[in-house]
Amino acid sequence: MFSILVAEDDETLNKMICTKLQQENFKTISAFDGEEALEIMDTTYVDLVISDIMMPKINGYKLIQEIRKTAPSFPILMITAKNQMEDIEKGFRLGTDDYMVKPIQLKEMLLRVNALLRRAKIANENRLVIGKSFLDYKALKINIDSKEYNLPPKEFYLLFLLLSYPDKIFTRYEIMNEIWGLESEADERTVDSHIKKLRRKFESCQDFEIITIRGLEYKAKYHLTDNTK
Repeated sequence: MFSILVAEDDETLNKMICTKLQQENFKTISAFDGEEALEIMDTTYVDLVISDIMMPKINGYKLIQEIRKTAPSFPILMITAKNQMEDIEKGFRLGTDDYMVKPIQLKEMLLRVNALLRRAKIANENRLVIGKSFLDYKALKINIDSKEYNLPPKEFYLLFLLLSYPDKIFTRYEIMNEIWGLESEADERTVDSHIKKLRRKFESCQDFEIITIRGLEYKAKYHLTDNTK
C-alpha cells in the first residue's frame, strides 16, 4: 500500500483529499504546515507528497527545497490557489513534479498521483529484462536477442510504461497524461499511431506483445515460460 503525505493547512480540503485517496486504497498522513510535514518525513516512510504552497511556518516552496536536498527523484504534487505562470515556473524550478490549481478535481488528482507513482517506479528501476529483451531507460535503447533498437523518445517511454506493468490496462487518456502530459495539444489518436509503430517494429518479438482492449485501451502481455519479469 502506497503512503501519501498531504500537507495542506485547510483542514476541510486536507480531509477531502485524504478521504478520496483512502477510498482508492492509499494510506494517508496529514500535515497542516511545512514544518510538520518535514518532521513526519524524518520519522515515517512516505511514497509521495501532495503539498499546498501557502502554509504556516514553512511554505510549500521551502518544503520542496528541503525534500530535494536528500531525495532528488521523490514524487511531489503541488496543489495551490496560485495560478500565475511565475508561481508555476517557480514550483517546477524548485523541483515539483506536477502542479494543480484550486479548485481541484479529485478524480484528476488521482490520475496525477497514480502517474507520478508509476514514473517514480520506472525512474528507480531504469532497466527492464523480459526474457531475451533488455530495455535501458536512460539510454533509450532496446536489445532483443542481441539486436539493438534505437527508438524515438515517446515510443520508448510508451513501450517502457506498458512493459513495466504487464497485464495492466491503460486507457488512451492515461497514456496521454503520462507520456505527453495533460496540457499537450496532441490528441489521443497519437497514442494509436505510436502503438501501431511499436507493433510493426516488434511483431516478431517472442517475449511480449501489445494488446488492444475494447478498441480504446492497451496493455502489454509477456510470453515467458519461466515467469521471469
